[in-house]
Amino acid sequence: MVVMILEKVPRSLRGDLTRFLVEVDTGVFVGRVSATVRELLWERAVEKAGGGRVALAYRTNNEQGFALRLHGYSDRFLRDFDGILLVSVRNAEAVRKAEKLAKQVARLKKHFAEGSEGDLESQNP
Repeated sequence: MVVMILEKVPRSLRGDLTRFLVEVDTGVFVGRVSATVRELLWERAVEKAGGGRVALAYRTNNEQGFALRLHGYSDRFLRDFDGILLVSVRNAEAVRKAEKLAKQVARLKKHFAEGSEGDLESQNP
């Protein structure tokens, strides 16, 4: 059994998945496919997702009986605790702080890159 959940992805991707899975609700796909087809569908979904989010849950032979994959989630990530897979959720405040910090780092990198070029130009007449 495979369950794939798509959010904010192109319609064409949803159309591609309907060839192999049944869309039971908007962006929620369910089906039974081989592991090879599942991997190919995952690769296509990640490739075409753009800025959207993709989650995949499928049956496997482990303690939980299933495995998870996430793509495009900034507020959630998977953590493995001795073979038990858990979803860790960052609160909105932490996400905002992380995004703000990333912007500041990018701005500083740009500033230092421009500054070092200017220093080189001033040294070489």
